[in-house]
Amino acid sequence: MTKKSRRTHSPAFKAKVALAAVKGDKTLAELAQLFDVHPNQITIWKNQLLEGAAGVFGHDKTSAAILRGSSWGTRGDGLFQQPSSGVMGPGFRQGDRDHHPLTITLS
Repeated sequence: MTKKSRRTHSPAFKAKVALAAVKGDKTLAELAQLFDVHPNQITIWKNQLLEGAAGVFGHDKTSAAILRGSSWGTRGDGLFQQPSSGVMGPGFRQGDRDHHPLTITLS
């Protein structure tokens, strides 16, 4: 039995596939057949493209989250947190404000 070697794809090919996925004209199954790549791999490349797209214009993580399509207004993004209220939940110490996962810093 021969060992099947892994295929390596060029960054240009990955970008081409990811852009086609972002465009949304074809389904993942159609793209996978067209480019001879597994649909999961296309999804990974698409997510990498969207996460890195904001880096073209700067290093703003919020922009990357918007490009990925994450919804604003969920509990995990800090928008429902009461600023300066001092009430952060059970077991939360005031000195830990900067390390709390729901705390966001606006600069």
